[in-house]
Order: sequence, then C-alpha cells, then structure tokens
Amino acid sequence: MVAEVMVFVPSIANFRLNWLNDRLMAAELASMAAAAAPERELPPTLREALLRSAQVKAIAIKRMEQRSLILSSQLKAPIELTFDLREQSMPRLVWDAIGVFLQPEDRLMRVIGDLEGRSSPGRDSYVEVVLPVGPMKAAMTRYSLTILLLSVVISIFTAGLVYLALHRLLVRPMMAITRNMLRFSENPEDASRIITPSRRDDEIGTAERELEHMQRQLVQLLQQKNRLAALGLAVSKINHDLRNMLSSAQLISDRLASLPDPTVQRFAPKLIGSLDRAIKFCNDTLKFGKAAESDPRREVFALALLVTELADGLGLPDPARVDWVVEVEPSLMIDADRDQLYRVLSNVCRNALEAIEAQSDAAILRVTAQRERRRVTIDVRDTGPGIPARVREDLFLAFRGSNRKGGTGLGLAIAAEIVTAHGGTIRLVESAQGTHFRIEIPDRSVTS
Repeated sequence: MVAEVMVFVPSIANFRLNWLNDRLMAAELASMAAAAAPERELPPTLREALLRSAQVKAIAIKRMEQRSLILSSQLKAPIELTFDLREQSMPRLVWDAIGVFLQPEDRLMRVIGDLEGRSSPGRDSYVEVVLPVGPMKAAMTRYSLTILLLSVVISIFTAGLVYLALHRLLVRPMMAITRNMLRFSENPEDASRIITPSRRDDEIGTAERELEHMQRQLVQLLQQKNRLAALGLAVSKINHDLRNMLSSAQLISDRLASLPDPTVQRFAPKLIGSLDRAIKFCNDTLKFGKAAESDPRREVFALALLVTELADGLGLPDPARVDWVVEVEPSLMIDADRDQLYRVLSNVCRNALEAIEAQSDAAILRVTAQRERRRVTIDVRDTGPGIPARVREDLFLAFRGSNRKGGTGLGLAIAAEIVTAHGGTIRLVESAQGTHFRIEIPDRSVTS
C-alpha cells in the first residue's frame, strides 16, 4: 500500500502536467488556424469549434513584447487560479495536482507554457490559455480510478502468487507435519508412522529432521517401557513361587551349614550367599517395578546414629579387609526421612563393598558429612577399582547403570529417586582413586 501511494502521487502529478501541455499544444494549433484566416476574422461558430477542440475558454499568445488575444469566449466567472508550467519543480507539481481534487469544477484557471518549437524557451514568448478546472479534474479522476483498478488487479495477482508460494513453501509442509504428528499420536509405538524428512535445508527441513529424531526416541522409549512393563509383570507373577522355592532352599542350606563335613563347610557359605543374592534380586526388581517412591516423611535426627545403624546392617567384612571410617559429628542434625535416607546410604555403601570384594588389596570405605547453612552434604568414598567411563552416563538409570556382572543397577536408581524427592542431588564426583559419591539434602524450607 505504501509503495502504491509513493508511485501514485508523482504519477498523478505527471498526468496533470501532460494534460495541461496537451491543452497548450491544442491551443497553439488553434491559434495558428485562426491566424491563417483572411484578415484574421473567424465566424463565431468556427471560433467556438476551435475553443472546444482545445477544451479552453480563451487563448493568448505573447511573442517578444507583443501579447495578443487570439480566441476567446465569454467568461462567466473571474479567473482565480494561475499555473505557470515553464518553471515547475516536482514538489510543486505534486502539491498542485493534489489541490485539483479540492477545487470546484466551475472555477477558471490560467495556464501559461512555452510556445512549441522555440529553440530557447523563456518568459518573452509563451502561450496562455484560460479553462475550467472541471475537465482536468474529471480526467484526473478517471486516471486515478484506472490506476486504482490496475493496482487492485496487480495486488490480487501478486497476492495470489504470494499465497501459492507460501502455500507451497510453508503451509503445505506445515500441514504435512501436523498431519504426521496427529497420525503419530494415535499410535506412537508404530515406527512406520515416523515422519520422513525432506531434503530441505531451511527451518522447515530442520523441523522435520528434529521431529523425526524425537519420534524415533519416543518409539524407543515406549518400546523400552513396554519391555520393562512386561518384565515387571513377569516378575510379579513368578515372585511369590520363586521366593518360596528360594526360601526352602535357604533353609536346607542353613541345615547343611551346620554339618561338620569340611567340604560342606567350604561350599555352604557360597551357596547361602548365592541364594541371598537371588532373593534380594527378586525383591529389588519387584519393589522398583511396583510404583514410585512415597513422599518423604521428614524429621530432624542425628545423622551419626543412622550411620552407626547402617554399619550394623551392612555386615562389614573383616576390618583388615575393609577399613570402615566414619567422620560425622554426633551433633550434626539432618532433616530427612530416616528410613529412606537409610536405604540411600545402604545402596551406595553396598555397591562400594561389592566393588571392593572384587579386588585383593585392602580398601577403605569412608563416610563423611558436614552442614553448610541449611544443607547437609554426605560424601561416601572408597578406594576400590572405580567406575568405568562407559557406565557413568547411565549410572542412575535402572537396568543400565550397573558395572557388576549380574547387577541390575536398581540400587543407585532407587537412591537417586529418593534424593530427588527430598529436593536434593546425588552425583559422582571425579576422584583420583576409587569412587566418590556426594549426596546433598536441603532442609524443608529451601527444598525446590
């Protein structure tokens, strides 16, 4: 629209200038015809015909110092406007053209212009006509309507091209993406519904490729979820009978352990340990698959007492084998769910003990804690073999974060879930030797 206005304004000014020059040229031709008449006397009818053909009311010519009225009809109104076309700037032409639409049609105006064919136009020779504003205003109105019609046609044509271009380049691809998203949402587990990205290298192509990547990830996650759900269902079904059978086998193993036979005494502890691990594996898998952890029931208690209780529950091996070091002030209080925090520390420490058992050298398992304002930081360090880099990325993911043969990775996954429910964090800290876990538990007032 702004472009149309910027084109129309100088265009209508130029049209007015050409229209007035045409009147001046016609008036000059009419004056030549009048000058060619015998004794320059014309019949009134011929005089009126020449004035009508030039669309003027009077014609005057000035050559050198002489100004002559060539043709004239009776003027019914005074001349109120004068336009000199010999020296006109573009701003003046634009202003005068706009002013035409504000003038009454019967108002008379005087127009002055150079004589046609003069080699040196100037103020000593010119043609002068008197004419009403109406014909020029009507011609300019018709021209404006023509420009408006052409502008509308061009705008419609341009809008159509823009629409087709936008529809092809943007709307149609976006509709295809939308249809694919709706179709994929109906059955997100169907990999055949994943979008096939185009070869476009613009934002639409990027969106298609990112959508494909997201859909493939979602399909994989849903497939993994289904496998885990099936695993949980299978474990739930066999858990009862399997635990009964393992319990019976454990009772028999306990009786075998009481026999004085040296061979039995050598193999019975290993058998009992294997049965204990099998029972624990079933219980952990079932607990993890049932539901999310319950909300923490927080209370303020002494952390040192909990760590002492933890040492009794871990069944620590010979001190010569594992040196259990606790550096927790008896006065250090923590705001947490006691049972859940016990499970967190138990899982982390048991993983450390299992890693230590795999090496022959003596090791140290150290638990330290300190309070910083309204946050308690617990560090669990061991001098075991450490955690390989390939396991660290999925360390807190169930069934994926275990480095031990036969391990499930549930211990750290459960620990991370409990700590997160407390508004805290658990992470693996880089260390030169062994493994270092840091657990941070904030008080309730700063839990985010």
